[in-house]
Amino acid sequence: MRGKWLTIGARAIAAGLATIVAAALTYTADGYFDAQRDARLLAPRADRLIAEGRGAAGLGHGRIEQFLLVDDPNFGRHSGIDFSTSGAGLTTLTQGLGKSLGFTRFRPGVNKIRLIGYAMGLERRLTKAQIIALYLDEVGMGRGPNGWMTGFYEASRSIYGRPPHLLTEGEFLSLVAVPIAPRMFDLQRGNDALRSRVARIQRLVGGQCQPTGLRDVWLEGCAAR
Repeated sequence: MRGKWLTIGARAIAAGLATIVAAALTYTADGYFDAQRDARLLAPRADRLIAEGRGAAGLGHGRIEQFLLVDDPNFGRHSGIDFSTSGAGLTTLTQGLGKSLGFTRFRPGVNKIRLIGYAMGLERRLTKAQIIALYLDEVGMGRGPNGWMTGFYEASRSIYGRPPHLLTEGEFLSLVAVPIAPRMFDLQRGNDALRSRVARIQRLVGGQCQPTGLRDVWLEGCAAR
């Protein structure tokens, strides 16, 4: 009798797991197809940004490489998901864009399932150059002289009065430091948190250190010794 109940219990657990997996796949697919529909409007917007010099090239020579080394080191090769590259963290640049474009308000947890599908859908329909341009236009950059700043180029002009390609390396890397936690860093006056992160980024782009693993988005592997 006990064996019978164990068998019934095992079947119930298996059925429950199958239901959860099916629901997760459905939610992922919803995000994927929503992104493909959204991409029809996003592509022309991205192309306008690029034409206006507000894409990757507008950052200046070699600077998109610095930006991606910090924000998404395997961006050029992944399809919206990266669970293996050191320093990548659990959210790719494409997923970061998806949080802004695909959700009224993103909440960690089950929304991550739909976010993965949404990122994969964007990668399917948009070019890497288009995704970067949109990300640079959507990314939160903290508080500036006129309130909350949205967009890398807006932050560059609001804080430094110049476009990114005319910034010093220190100024540029200060902007690069912010997207991970824009409410933490004070670009207007500078603070210890910003100075510490910029110092780590400088060591990273200078080839003096490496992240310690996938989750090392704070660059502990580049901390001063």
